[in-house]
Amino acid sequence: MSPRRRSRSTNPDLMNLIRLLRKKSRENEVAIWLDAAERLSKPKRMRIAVNISRVNRYTQESDDVLVPGKVLGAGMISHPVRVAALDFSDQARAKILEAKGKCLSILELVEMNPEGTNVKLIG
Repeated sequence: MSPRRRSRSTNPDLMNLIRLLRKKSRENEVAIWLDAAERLSKPKRMRIAVNISRVNRYTQESDDVLVPGKVLGAGMISHPVRVAALDFSDQARAKILEAKGKCLSILELVEMNPEGTNVKLIG
C-alpha cells in the first residue's frame, strides 16, 4: 500500500492569493491576513460558507468584512457593508448590492487596507 499523498489546492489563483496574504502579514505585521491564508489553504470541503444573515448579525453600517470562503444568500441584510470573499452566490451578491454595500475580492480588500485595520473576519 502506498503512502497517502497530501492533497492541496492546484488552483494557481488561489495559491497566489495565499502567498500574497502571507507576504502582507509579514510585511505589515498583521495577524488577520495570516489567519485568512491558513483558512484558505484548507481543503475545499472544509472551507467556510457564510450566509448573509450572519454578516448582518455581526456587522454594523460601513464595516469591512472578510470571509475566507463563500458568501451565500440565505437571510436579509439591512445595512451597507463591504464584503470581501473568495466567492459569492448570485443571490448574496444581489442582496449586498441592494443594501448599498460592495462585493470585493480578497485581493481588492488587501490592496485597499494592507494594515487590516477595522476588518472583521467572519467564518
